[in-house]
Amino acid sequence: MIRFVDSRPILRTLYDTAIPYPAPLNLNYFWNFGYYSLICLISQILTGLFLAMHYVPDVDLAFSSIEHLVRDVNNGWFIRISHANGASMFFIVVYIHMFRGLYYGSYLDPRRLLWSTGVIILLLMIATAFLGYVLPWGQMSFWAATVITNLFSAIPYFGESIVIWLWGGFSVGKATLTRFFSLHFLLPFVLTALVVAHLIILHESGSNNPLGIIHYKISEVAFIPHFTFKDAFGMNIFFVFFSLFVFFMPNKLGHPDNFIEANPMVTPTHIVPEWYFLPLYAILRSIPDKLLGVIMLLFAILALLLIPVFFSFSSTRSLEFHPLSKYLFWTIVGDVILLGWLGSSPVEYPYVFLGQILTFYYFFYFLLLAPLSFAIERFIWNYEFVEVYDELTCNK
Repeated sequence: MIRFVDSRPILRTLYDTAIPYPAPLNLNYFWNFGYYSLICLISQILTGLFLAMHYVPDVDLAFSSIEHLVRDVNNGWFIRISHANGASMFFIVVYIHMFRGLYYGSYLDPRRLLWSTGVIILLLMIATAFLGYVLPWGQMSFWAATVITNLFSAIPYFGESIVIWLWGGFSVGKATLTRFFSLHFLLPFVLTALVVAHLIILHESGSNNPLGIIHYKISEVAFIPHFTFKDAFGMNIFFVFFSLFVFFMPNKLGHPDNFIEANPMVTPTHIVPEWYFLPLYAILRSIPDKLLGVIMLLFAILALLLIPVFFSFSSTRSLEFHPLSKYLFWTIVGDVILLGWLGSSPVEYPYVFLGQILTFYYFFYFLLLAPLSFAIERFIWNYEFVEVYDELTCNK
């Protein structure tokens, strides 16, 4: 068997990637969320393929084709609800995976490229999820597509042309739905290719560890079987959580207006996207200028690419050893959660005003506050190290 695997480079690469891959011995359960995200991606692709067999990308038939799938197709309700709630599960695990990387400093050398590909995956996930949100052709789907695509009109010179190209005409209609369906079917496979590249880079650079120690080679063990059972246990708990929504709260994470067929003549009282877009939506509507709002919306995601450049650490990367940065980290987590709540609130005072304050703090944290706190703590660490070294050498 060993000779058979060694004689075939592809099998040898797969073997080296999966089985003897060395992982730090002290990985905790927060490292499982990368595995959960891969499971969610596979689930979304499979359920999406079955949905595409029954979905009709036509403004007159799209809504009824989904109703037919849910009511008349054997187990069609399960496919539809699993796909709809699977998107929410996907974003939950990816957001936790991202914040875990921020907390434990998993974005510094030699993992800067790994972090960058992860941010690109997040951006592509958001685009794919938005396209999929339009396909049911409910009231919220139609008006969300109208509002979001209109944002491109803020681009100087080419904005109007881009909007007309996206619509396939002069309003959101049949051509728009067909284009969105084609892109929503294609992008998950592009996303899969990026995930494969993400995994390859991970295995080249190796996994970070909760201590974040970079000057001491922590004990490592083979990934299989030591972490396989840990992942399997966590996956069972995750599927229980997923099943609670699928079987007992299938529509809890959706918007009630999206169960009404799209009507261009009736505008909903309050247009809101899915919950996983709400923090970005709050940032967008907190900025009065349309073009500046679009720029800051995009920069809210791309700012994550600048983290490895601005952030600096001492010999330990984990925030467990950086009390000031640890406290500020939890403030930005709370900031994002509050932005999500404000994104679902009416566009009126005091919600817009609070959104502006939290939006300012979001960018202030990533561009100035967090890098400054890391620099201060690094200076203190180095100063204390010099004092201890001088005492040990009797030079003080």
